[in-house]
Amino acid sequence: MPEIRVPGLLTLGGLLAGLAAGALFKGSAPLRDILILAEPLGDLWLRALKMTILPLVAGLLFTGIVETAAAAQAGTMARRTLGLIVGVLAASACLGGLLMPLLLRLFPAPTLDLAGHGEAPEANLPGLGDFLGSLVPSNVLGAAAEDAMLPVIVFVALFALASTRLAEEPRRQLALLFEGLAGAMIVVIGWVLRLAPLGVFALGLSLAARTGAAAIGTLGHYILLVGALGAVFLLTAYPLAVLVGRRRIGAFARAVLPAQVVAVSTQSSLASLPAMLAAARALRVPATAAEFALPLAVTLFRATGPAMNVGVAVYAAQLAGYELSASAIAAGVLVAFVTTFGTVSLPGTVSFIASTGPIAAAMGAPLWPLGILVAVEMLPDIMRTLGNVTMDVAVTTAVAGEERGEGDAAPDAPTVH
Repeated sequence: MPEIRVPGLLTLGGLLAGLAAGALFKGSAPLRDILILAEPLGDLWLRALKMTILPLVAGLLFTGIVETAAAAQAGTMARRTLGLIVGVLAASACLGGLLMPLLLRLFPAPTLDLAGHGEAPEANLPGLGDFLGSLVPSNVLGAAAEDAMLPVIVFVALFALASTRLAEEPRRQLALLFEGLAGAMIVVIGWVLRLAPLGVFALGLSLAARTGAAAIGTLGHYILLVGALGAVFLLTAYPLAVLVGRRRIGAFARAVLPAQVVAVSTQSSLASLPAMLAAARALRVPATAAEFALPLAVTLFRATGPAMNVGVAVYAAQLAGYELSASAIAAGVLVAFVTTFGTVSLPGTVSFIASTGPIAAAMGAPLWPLGILVAVEMLPDIMRTLGNVTMDVAVTTAVAGEERGEGDAAPDAPTVH
């Protein structure tokens, strides 16, 4: 995939400047004049961001499913690793759908007056029958034109699985086509995100002009709640290494700490891979297991992703004043699980849009809050990377523990004579 640079700090600065200006000059005549230009400017930037979501997700999802299917054919260890990865990702998606609504009930978001800021929902999933009926589109092009993300994702997933049954040449050509589609869309979204400081300034200014300083408190509340979802998987990695990997918790904590430091400083799982390999060696994970499982985990496994992405979409709906039904949340959980296999190592801002946009659309929630939340993604992204890196090492340790067999003692356990 092409390398792109996203002005993360400038984007955060643009949001803070817009919020501050809107809160300070709320209700003033000069601000009303500025909003005449700022509101359509923010809407134009948001539309440019939204137009990339469907083709980007289609390209990434097709490529990710094909690569996952290919990895599953690599042998017993590959299937065992993939089975554990798929199980954790499914649990992550379900946890996000259950825990974020609970957190919002226990710790309600600050009330914002957003009258006139909402938009019609992009999907309507009021009941179980409608949810089940929405899984299979009667016309996939019509579903795409109506921004019905869930049936399009189901179609692309089935199409990708079907392509794995083709002969090598047409299968390779289809894979190259979708890889090219994803790459081109990443370039386009990179162009759009270069304008993010200006776009989020306009959106933040418009939001703060309506809500005042409450918008700043809401963003802090959002960061804490979404970060809490990632922290669940950070903490879950330790018992996984102990119970399945059969390592002592102290040994695992000491071994993984250097990789966690790299994760926090780089916010990149890929950049943390050498430190993760060192952690596996410190835990006496066989080299064959570590050198296979860790690169596979870095490529396909982002344990915090489904939970935090569902949490973002639920919070975005809450921010916009939308009540989500159980079937709407179920649709988001399904999309979060499926699309996680199309996530690649991209800057956090790019993967944020590619991951949360389809979930919000499948839930029937408006997408405009994502244009504001993307500006602070660099803060929850620290927890994303920290949780992912810790869980990658834990899963690798668990795979090695299963390889040893149920009757073997853990490598760091004392020998009894």
